[in-house]
Amino acid sequence: MTQATVVNQDAQRPGQLAPAEGAEQTGQAGQNEGIQCLTFSVANERFAVDILDIREIIEVGMMTSVPLAPDFVRGVVNLRGNVLPVIDLAVRLGRERQDIGKRTCIVVVEIRVAREDLSLGILVDEVNEILEIDPEHLQPPPKVGGRMRTDFIRAMGRVEDIFIVLLNMNHVLNRGDMEQLQELASFAEGSGLGPADE
Repeated sequence: MTQATVVNQDAQRPGQLAPAEGAEQTGQAGQNEGIQCLTFSVANERFAVDILDIREIIEVGMMTSVPLAPDFVRGVVNLRGNVLPVIDLAVRLGRERQDIGKRTCIVVVEIRVAREDLSLGILVDEVNEILEIDPEHLQPPPKVGGRMRTDFIRAMGRVEDIFIVLLNMNHVLNRGDMEQLQELASFAEGSGLGPADE
């Protein structure tokens, strides 16, 4: 059985950076506010996702490959009876595929595409911690990218001497990618490719 860690979504949000494209805006959150995020490691680099985009964290259990899926799709898992596509974040960010280890896990996130909330899993090497990054330690994305597309980056955060890339999940996967993942999940469910047990 897949064990899950549920991230508490009832805690008050400490602040918001620029809202991710595709998300509906509420309130008057500004650029000068901090942000609370979950940090994790992928290919020996530190990344983060806004805590409000995260539904839960689950162990890597039985994962089924889907024929003709894009190279960044690792497979699908059964999450309480629903087929959940899992993307290999390292591959999507242009890094080499990482081996699954003891600390590898799946972070279940929710993104908004065409005003619809969609869930998917992102495979990460290790979950680190939940951090609140102060506004003075947040920087906008670089205008010129290095090893990663700049539209994937929501902000750069600094905690002590460590730089953390805050990802914009609404750009890491675009609408076309998500539509393809939905089709793959439907195909997997209809073909019985998804695991039978949770």
